[in-house]
Amino acid sequence: MISWVAAVIAVLVAAMPVTQERLTRFTALLDLSVTTANARQVIDHFAGLRRWRLIALVFAAPLACFTDDPFYLVLGWCAASVFLHVRPPTPALRDHGDVEGHDMEIYRKAWLLGVGGAVLAGGYLLTNHGATPARLTHAAIMIIVTAAVPFAARNLRTGPTTEAPDDATQAGLAIRRWSTRNLYLAGAAVVLSGAMLTPGQPAQRELPEYSMPRSFRNDLAMFTKVDEYAAPTCPWIDQMDDPCRYWLVNGEPFPQAAPYTIRKGKAPRQAPFIRSPNKKAIVYLGRDDRRMAYQDAKGIHHLTGDLADTEVPTPAFLGQNRYVALTKGGTRITDTKTWATVSIPGAQRVHALNRSGIVVTTASQVLVLDHRGKTRMSLPLRKTKKNTRADTYHLRPDGKRLVVIRDFGSRVETFDSETGRRLSSVTPEFPGDDFLDVGLGWSEQGLFLVRSSLSERVYYLHLATGELRRRN
Repeated sequence: MISWVAAVIAVLVAAMPVTQERLTRFTALLDLSVTTANARQVIDHFAGLRRWRLIALVFAAPLACFTDDPFYLVLGWCAASVFLHVRPPTPALRDHGDVEGHDMEIYRKAWLLGVGGAVLAGGYLLTNHGATPARLTHAAIMIIVTAAVPFAARNLRTGPTTEAPDDATQAGLAIRRWSTRNLYLAGAAVVLSGAMLTPGQPAQRELPEYSMPRSFRNDLAMFTKVDEYAAPTCPWIDQMDDPCRYWLVNGEPFPQAAPYTIRKGKAPRQAPFIRSPNKKAIVYLGRDDRRMAYQDAKGIHHLTGDLADTEVPTPAFLGQNRYVALTKGGTRITDTKTWATVSIPGAQRVHALNRSGIVVTTASQVLVLDHRGKTRMSLPLRKTKKNTRADTYHLRPDGKRLVVIRDFGSRVETFDSETGRRLSSVTPEFPGDDFLDVGLGWSEQGLFLVRSSLSERVYYLHLATGELRRRN
């Protein structure tokens, strides 16, 4: 609300016409005599400055209101004083050294002090409170204004080389001195406000009256099948045994699973909790012992030792629910039938896993490994742009072939997973405007299956020729 009031007041003040008192104060401060030869020159200067300031505020005021950021009002008010004089130097103009006298040097030093203070304040805020989008935007604008001020000051020192009537010459000199003063003051105001003013924060809801927190339930919840589950919804609350503080399994609290993890200086984040695709098992972080646990109808099996909240990995089910992958600075895969584990240093994601091998990607490579973690083949990882479809990888059940779907599904490559040699590269041609959506793996007959995007039909893909055959 305050931003809207300030914006309206700023626009109304900028829209007011140039008054006689304003012109009288200008001439008195600069000891300038107004005559018929220079009166129009002085009036046009102030009218033009008001006009450009109003234009800048028309754009800045809505931005300040909708972002609740008063910095944009300061920028809109001062922008005309800074940027009106930013222009390429003209050879026909010469430097008038008398524009910047002793008093202008005082304003220049004040601007330099303002820049220094803004750098210290802005650096402190960025270091201790984080580089938010609003602060980064402020910093970019401050850099632009800081670069523009000396450039504009140099232009204000220049004037026409031709002789002009004395009154007009004196008026032009007085206007440039006045503009130089306003330039330094406006530049200092923008950089200081950019460093110190921040967007308004939403009103904090009133905290409830204090009451002694009650402890979590100590019993263990069991299940035979997880038909549905829901995440906790309240990270901080005084009633510690309220349902919103638990993961819910089949509509009932699941007290052994940690609801949140705590990060220094950041808001609580939901603890990892996933369900297997066949709905018969879950993996979660233990509430009391802070260990990753696997649970099914038979009971609980711990997958890790005690973990700090900053060390909690991201879990995933693989290989038809049999394997669990925990990824954090590498990947550890556990077989839930034998409880054997294999660690893959540097692995950031597991793409395929079957009885014959594992396909993972690191920061720079695609690796095919055996179940002991030994590398069988590797390919360079292709970098994809943000928000674009990444390559997908499919390992044949016997582990002898690796299929890679690239370029949004337009190209399918097949590799020998023993030697790394590329055997084929084909482009499937779908009927009409249809195109490849996803690879589905191999059929029982050993044929590679794909699904189209528009019709969602399933096809057999001949990996050597690219021929498609509709699956009945």
